[in-house]
Parts: sequence; structure tokens; C-alpha cells
Amino acid sequence: MFGLIPFGRRNTMATVDDDFDRLFDFMNQPLSTLFKDAGFTGSSFKVDVKDNGTSYELKAELPGLTKDDINLTYQNNYLTISTKKEESHDEKDEHGNYIRRERYSGSMSRSFYIDNIEESRCTAEFQNGILTVTLPKSAATIDTPKQIPIRTIE
Repeated sequence: MFGLIPFGRRNTMATVDDDFDRLFDFMNQPLSTLFKDAGFTGSSFKVDVKDNGTSYELKAELPGLTKDDINLTYQNNYLTISTKKEESHDEKDEHGNYIRRERYSGSMSRSFYIDNIEESRCTAEFQNGILTVTLPKSAATIDTPKQIPIRTIE
């Protein structure tokens, strides 16, 4: 309550707490905006995995990236989607001195265990920030219902 009165005594601990709060707010602010312009909002990206019966389909949301920022590999039954984005912004005054110079760099990666696919028929498309990967299943793994005959025992 004394902290609200303009000419009253301030609680020393309240002042220290306020100073630490401001310090942590200051320190966290650049970290939260580091990847904002690069399109990264977290340490990972969202991926939907769908079983279409004859193939698997993965859709990864990668806003703010281009096809050249994405690396897609399949090795040892693992599909890996990795991204890397680097940007720099330079602003100079009329004398060529820097007023602002910022650099952004970030990378993300996700791996999925997917076995029994036909690697030679895998395809990938990137449009409007969505990466779509189609992984056809090998013929031996396609789930087709099999009729099991029932014997009558008398």
C-alpha cells in the first residue's frame, strides 16, 4: 500500500523486485523477437501425418520459408525435415554509418520413423508455406483385408 502513496516510504524489497522484473523483461524481449521476422515462432513446426492406405502423407507448416531453406532426407527408415533461415537487415544514415544492423539465424528439424516405403516413388511439393510429402507404401505393407476361412468342427 505504501508503494502507491507518492511521498510515503517505499518497501525496499518491492523496489528490488520491480528492478528484477524489468531486467528479466528486458533480457527476454530480444529472445522472443529473434525469429519473428524469419517466420519462426517456436522451436519446432507443426506436421500432420496421414495414412492414405497406399501411402503416407505428411504436411508440414513452414511459413516464411522458401524451398531453398528446406532440406528433406530419407535414410535408415527416418524421414527428416530440416530448415535453416538466415537474414540480415542493414540501415545506414546519409553518411554511410550504421543506424541499425541486425542478423537473424535459426534452424529446426523433425524426424519421423516410417518404414516399408518405396523410396524411388516419394514426392514432395512446397506451396504457400506448406510442405507436402507423399511416401508410397511398398506392396508388401499395403493393408488389404484378407478373408479368413472358418472351418466347421463336428
